[in-house]
Amino acid sequence: MSHPRLVIAGTHSGVGKTTVTLALLSAFRAQGRTVQPFKVGPDFLDPGHHQLASGRESRNLDGWMLGAVLNRTIFQEAAHEADLSIIEGMMGLFDGSSPVKETGSTAELAHQLNAPILLVVDGSAMARSAAAMVYGYANFDSSLNVAGVIFNRLHSEGHYLLLKEAVEKETRIPVVGYLRADSDVTIPDRHLGLRTALEGSGTELYAKLGQLASATIDLVRVEQLAQASSDMLVANSGIPAEDSRPLTRSVRVGVAFDPAFCFYYPENLQLLEKAGGELVRFSPMKDSSLPDVDLVYLGGGYPEIYAEVLQRNSAMRQSIQAFAARGGVAYAECGGLMYLAKTLRDFNGTEYDMVGVIPAETAMSRTTMTLGYRELTVTHPGLLGDQGVRIRGHEFHYSTLHPKGDLEYLGHLTDAQGRDRGGDGITIGNVIALYTHLHFSSHPHVPLALVEAARGEAAMRRNRR
Repeated sequence: MSHPRLVIAGTHSGVGKTTVTLALLSAFRAQGRTVQPFKVGPDFLDPGHHQLASGRESRNLDGWMLGAVLNRTIFQEAAHEADLSIIEGMMGLFDGSSPVKETGSTAELAHQLNAPILLVVDGSAMARSAAAMVYGYANFDSSLNVAGVIFNRLHSEGHYLLLKEAVEKETRIPVVGYLRADSDVTIPDRHLGLRTALEGSGTELYAKLGQLASATIDLVRVEQLAQASSDMLVANSGIPAEDSRPLTRSVRVGVAFDPAFCFYYPENLQLLEKAGGELVRFSPMKDSSLPDVDLVYLGGGYPEIYAEVLQRNSAMRQSIQAFAARGGVAYAECGGLMYLAKTLRDFNGTEYDMVGVIPAETAMSRTTMTLGYRELTVTHPGLLGDQGVRIRGHEFHYSTLHPKGDLEYLGHLTDAQGRDRGGDGITIGNVIALYTHLHFSSHPHVPLALVEAARGEAAMRRNRR
């Protein structure tokens, strides 16, 4: 099966992959194309910007968390009706979870999808050396198809023509265009990366990027490269099909969604729906109470940035506390865990009251970063399934947990190399809180277990009335 597609890969982190991706998404959308975005790796921030630029929900693809079969399935489902797909890579083309293998890298994903690569090169301080760089990336793994090159951060057409001539003469790889250096199209960042798309002022940034791309990038040639994609395998992932949705009463799932809580894998939400969940969004920042729900999902985000607002909304904090106290099922990840703790201490050392379900404080630190792939093995059967269940995910935060009492964990973590990373999955009643962002597709019975637990608890509450 062939889906026109391109992987946007960089020579290294910070080369401008996101800028080029957003520019292409916006430019093709302006031409009336249906363009489907994807992101390689566990990143939550870039996909939010992809969605605003393309008008379509971006999907994460990850070699370590998901593997080839799931990646192909997620890709094919999302790209089914698209004219072309743009897949933004992570870090440098060959950077991943191993220093000697392609595991978890953009190169691995390009292999899995049999996708051509558009290589982004920062040409701002380069001349003929650009040809050597492109030659090296194209030949380091000759089984990859580096189909074209885009230069970023150039200041003149003359510089671009010099670079184009050097690369095409020495490598015969087409150079399809460039983007000018422009501070007006820079997305601000902070400690976890780019600012979220929800914090932007609108779509003007993406429109301008699209206009810049249309002026200096050969979009016809780019689309031709995508259309030259080879066929790819059709895979059955084992993800529960749509008709597996239980016929019994739907479980209302309250999903926290606002600038403080907006990090979710789309497949997690999709799988909760397939398990019988009816998703209901609410805002811990703005709403005064939980909606009428059976299960609460508190995703990651930036509670440390909005701690004062969250503290001020005591009505919502009390509503969540009461929900947990009466046995309501709640699932929280990273920022959600921080919100459920007793207090949160920000980068300046200021302490804020949070929900208080977890007897602990979380404290921000600019020098203590936790980052990496994780596999959670369930050691205590319960809301995530039976003992021995293994679920893959990712951890990235600058906060540390300081218990104010005994904490029980339902699982044990290892990293991508199998090294011990301690316990995760704090359990208090029917509340689970993890620092790890689990990807439910890696074990799709997890959302089924959560929904069934919430359904059972809701039934018991109705019977007690």
